[in-house]
Amino acid sequence: MADGDGLPPVALSAAERAAVERLGRFPLLDAVFGRRSRRFPLGGHVPAGPLAYRSRHDPVPLSDVERALVLTTVAGVTGWHHAITHHPGYAPALPNYSGAAGGRTFPSAAGFHTADFFFTDDSGTYFLSTRDARPEEHPDTEGRLNAVLSRVRRISAERLHIPREQPYMEGHNTWIANHPGSLLVAPVADIAQHTLANLAFFAQNGVAVYDDVNGRRIPGIEAFADRVDTDDPVPLSFVEQYSLTEATAELMTSVYNGHLLLTAMGLGGWAFDGIDRPTVLGASGRADVPGLGFHVQTDPRWPLPNPTGLPGVFEAYCRPHFPDMAAAVEAYAERKFGPGGPFHPDTPGPWRDTPGVRGAAAPHDARFKELLTLQAEYVDATFGRFPGTVPTVWIMNYLQAQHIDTEYYDALFHPGAYLPEHAGHDEVWHG
Repeated sequence: MADGDGLPPVALSAAERAAVERLGRFPLLDAVFGRRSRRFPLGGHVPAGPLAYRSRHDPVPLSDVERALVLTTVAGVTGWHHAITHHPGYAPALPNYSGAAGGRTFPSAAGFHTADFFFTDDSGTYFLSTRDARPEEHPDTEGRLNAVLSRVRRISAERLHIPREQPYMEGHNTWIANHPGSLLVAPVADIAQHTLANLAFFAQNGVAVYDDVNGRRIPGIEAFADRVDTDDPVPLSFVEQYSLTEATAELMTSVYNGHLLLTAMGLGGWAFDGIDRPTVLGASGRADVPGLGFHVQTDPRWPLPNPTGLPGVFEAYCRPHFPDMAAAVEAYAERKFGPGGPFHPDTPGPWRDTPGVRGAAAPHDARFKELLTLQAEYVDATFGRFPGTVPTVWIMNYLQAQHIDTEYYDALFHPGAYLPEHAGHDEVWHG
């Protein structure tokens, strides 16, 4: 398989079909109340302390079907986004907040959908983009899994290398994070685009921003006093922190869904944040630790380097992936109003009159884009990057999936540390 290829489609065996049917009957509340961080895998080794233990087994990677189920649960497309139904300030137009026409397995603030996914296992490192995927009808689980797998792109034939030491991993994760045999999923958010979406959101609702860091209003904003309240703007740092927080919720809920699935499948693993984000993105400062290889900006004014994107794969809506913020604003508007976007009348959807609903959205007219560009370009020029006070690209949480070693729990825990699904996992999924 050459780099740039994806993953082969899966063909479920009769035993795997039976396992999937059994999985579908697993009670949601049992997944919620049975969820635990089960970190010790086959092949694991805790070297010291009261929980020291060495597995007598070799690591066992997830099967192709197990991996596909995890990826589909974390990042899958589940149908059409229902849009924001009504706002009295827009009526009779439809509110135009959403960034994507589809909905995924996890919520996104106002349907912005600025996150996508990277993952790594023993077979390599991959990118999985579903944020603009068109929903499809599939008659069975195999079709749904293969729809997600068809969107996978391999970017390296090697597992992502993360040194097993601080500061690259938190000390308590050095024994286990990104362990051989495991699947590590890393949702990544484009905070530049999310901030553009929020600048648009606030402007659409009559609110401008001001530079609270330097204590001044944005020059030229008074020309848009008919669109926004220039006398009562909100702080820029608030809008950017708001964007970071909203995107983090998107990242966390995606991996939480995956964690619940691990419980139901009898797999081990957990959702966590103890791997250094700059290291994963490519800003470790070590040439032998390239991470995902993102483009990284540096500036003496900034306390940390600032990754902006992986060229041709995942590019934030900012320089250098766009020549300037005016171009980023145009791309943002095109994502929403262009072909396939949530507000293009030819995009299919869930309504009986889908063209009428999509076509009724309030437009991003030329003057609105000028207002958005004015604010975005001010931030970029003043701080040397966009956004100005928070990272351009953000990782918060990871999901690690692995086969647990039940002998470790039998040796060191009271009964109940794992579920019957863990005890019977091999028989159900690998029998």
